[in-house]
Amino acid sequence: MFLLKRMVIFVFLFAILGYAKDTFLYNFENVRIATIPNGWHISATHPKKPLAVWEVIKAKDAPSGEKVLALTRPNTLFFNGGIFNLCYTKKVNFKDGEISVKFKANSGDTDQGGGIMWRVQDNNNYYVARFNPLENNFCFYIVKNSHRHELTYADIKLSKGWHKMRIVQHGNNFKGYLDGKKFLSYSDTQLSKNGGIGLWTKSDAATSFDDFTVKVQ
Repeated sequence: MFLLKRMVIFVFLFAILGYAKDTFLYNFENVRIATIPNGWHISATHPKKPLAVWEVIKAKDAPSGEKVLALTRPNTLFFNGGIFNLCYTKKVNFKDGEISVKFKANSGDTDQGGGIMWRVQDNNNYYVARFNPLENNFCFYIVKNSHRHELTYADIKLSKGWHKMRIVQHGNNFKGYLDGKKFLSYSDTQLSKNGGIGLWTKSDAATSFDDFTVKVQ
């Protein structure tokens, strides 16, 4: 009986503590102003030079501390439906787990908002979850061979200011949350390999991000 109780306790603790094999937190407080985190890269899908400017800036309303990572100068040129602005890293090898970020849509005439990209193979192949306050929708996309395809979406209106986005990936299924509420669920097999993680905006969307957290299962 004692051994059985120990086994039950072990399984319970494993379920709580063993879910995340590795956890990575980027709150950008230790990153110098006007730079990006070490090991991250600025890129684009449908690139046109110059690339958009991503940089750590001071923000009085930062959810954590005094700094955020922001796209401050978008590239507003258009090509094949617009430029997708990317800031990502392959130092985190992600296949299953969860990713969350706090975001704030600052400006944009054609597009606003942005979100999370994951299972990033390169700048032309990845999944993305995006909220757009101009369209009042939350979407899952796949970008494959540079072409973006909408997978599913939900109509939702958010107030101005900071909000939290989270995606949870298990096998082929992924779910999308805004401010703790689940809005999206989809299954897809097109990108089944491990990949990088990062942040995404489209066209002239200037957006701030903070508390970027990755839990690798």
